[in-house]
Amino acid sequence: MVNQRKKDLRNLALFIIAIVLFNSVSSNFFTRFDFTAEKRYTLSPLTKSILTSLKEPVQITVYLEGEFPAGFKRLRNSTEDLLRDFDSYAGKNLHFDFVIPLSGDQKSQEEAYQRLLEMGIEPTQLSVKTEDGMSQKMIYPLALITYKGLQVPVKLLQTKAGVSPEEVLNNSIQNLEYAFASAIKKLSVGGSIRIGFTEGHGELNDLQLNDAIQSLGDSYEVGRVDLQTIPVEGLDQLKVLIIAKPETAFSEAEKFKIDYFVRNGGSLIWSIDQVSAELDSLRGAGEQLAFPKKLGLDDILFKYGVRLNYDLIADMNAAQIPLNVGAVGGQSQIELLPWLFYPIFVPVSTHPIVKNLDGIKSEFSSTIDLIAVKNVRAEVILASSPFSRTVKTPTVLSLQMVEQEPDPALFQNAPMPVGVLLEGEFPSNFKNRPIPEGIPGNITIPGKAKPAKMMVLADGDFFKNQVNNSDGSPYPLGFDRFTPDQQFANKSFLLNTVDYLVDDSGIIGLRNKEIKLRLLDRARIRQEKTFWQIINIALPLFVIFLAGIFQHYYRIRKYTR
Repeated sequence: MVNQRKKDLRNLALFIIAIVLFNSVSSNFFTRFDFTAEKRYTLSPLTKSILTSLKEPVQITVYLEGEFPAGFKRLRNSTEDLLRDFDSYAGKNLHFDFVIPLSGDQKSQEEAYQRLLEMGIEPTQLSVKTEDGMSQKMIYPLALITYKGLQVPVKLLQTKAGVSPEEVLNNSIQNLEYAFASAIKKLSVGGSIRIGFTEGHGELNDLQLNDAIQSLGDSYEVGRVDLQTIPVEGLDQLKVLIIAKPETAFSEAEKFKIDYFVRNGGSLIWSIDQVSAELDSLRGAGEQLAFPKKLGLDDILFKYGVRLNYDLIADMNAAQIPLNVGAVGGQSQIELLPWLFYPIFVPVSTHPIVKNLDGIKSEFSSTIDLIAVKNVRAEVILASSPFSRTVKTPTVLSLQMVEQEPDPALFQNAPMPVGVLLEGEFPSNFKNRPIPEGIPGNITIPGKAKPAKMMVLADGDFFKNQVNNSDGSPYPLGFDRFTPDQQFANKSFLLNTVDYLVDDSGIIGLRNKEIKLRLLDRARIRQEKTFWQIINIALPLFVIFLAGIFQHYYRIRKYTR
């Protein structure tokens, strides 16, 4: 008996020593096992590389903290789980905190609210059910990343109209890795990538592009470029050139510089209005002649693989504009009515640029035809809804059109492209042609083109923010002052497009990560509710009862012998 006791103590001691040794060794190594089908808890090799290559500490402050519904708690917990994984690979170079954004007395909360607004962190209004009914609560589903004195906000909630709350949260969770990894990568690059908005052709001014420039400026070096004065070699300093709503024609020398830029691997965003039409002109005169512009870009765009048509899209999925519908008691009656020429394009493509994005607002858009070009791949990113049609120009537009009920039979159409992504080795528009006047004779178009990318948009207002008429201050991009409760995804579309164009590592591919939503079948729940209640409540009790009887008779037989 004594020997048996010593043997048991020795085995216990060996077991304890083995546990201590195992914990000591495992503390120096990190690994995890992910048994989910879509590997939802596994970081990509690219994310791991970004984290392990950090040279300075990164501070992440998450403002999604406090009391809120279960769905947002799930988003908060998923964010914390992801950041813990980040911390495991970044070592001592990543720190994160969860803070309650608005706390203290009323004055402290107002000061905190203004301070967060200045940092570009805006709240989301949430309706919360309480004992007294429904109440409005402000939450901040955002994080702020700080690296070497630079800061960039990260949006955690990916809203999308017409999608269930479960899908919204699921989309938000599967986008977390991309959102954080992309922001950290941009900050670690330190603004070395340069982006230029063209000027000199009546393009959108700095006020109209205020939010676009500021948002891109958080991660890149952004400025204006005059194609008429910049030397050809100066374009080598740029990674992306954005042409936003030009009004006057481009010269042959300017198109030569664009061609040189593309052939050397530069990326382009064309945001072009092919038709002259403005709502302000309609408001003043009541009607306007919409006519084709003469920008001189048809030949170079055709060479690259697209043709922007001189038409307008009338889409039943459209934004609303305020109109005076009459007067009552001497007071003008203003109503919001859909304006068919302000289409809202809801992305259906699964491309990472537009995946899970909400509707994107446009003004007087045209259609795009695709032209087959060798070594150039084209993909439609944005298209009109199936309930749209085209209007040929020139044509007269009138605000009285809103009074006419659209005939659904006339708006049955296949979706028409309005945004096309082109990738590949683009042919030169100046091959076998003399160098235009104004270009130095020693400058030539490269014989072998480098791979390049470009986004072609048949509307010049995608990146234009509205301006407050009273004080001249700009609104955020995607905000519509007439429908303030609806936020369009124009800013996210711009940022994702630029990220894709400058991304040589493929980080935007993280937006393709999918977490399947495995919801219970509500119909089966109702039909089989009683059955599963019996299984979950009565069966365990019955099993315990049988185990008790078995143990009772086992003990009787054992000790009787």
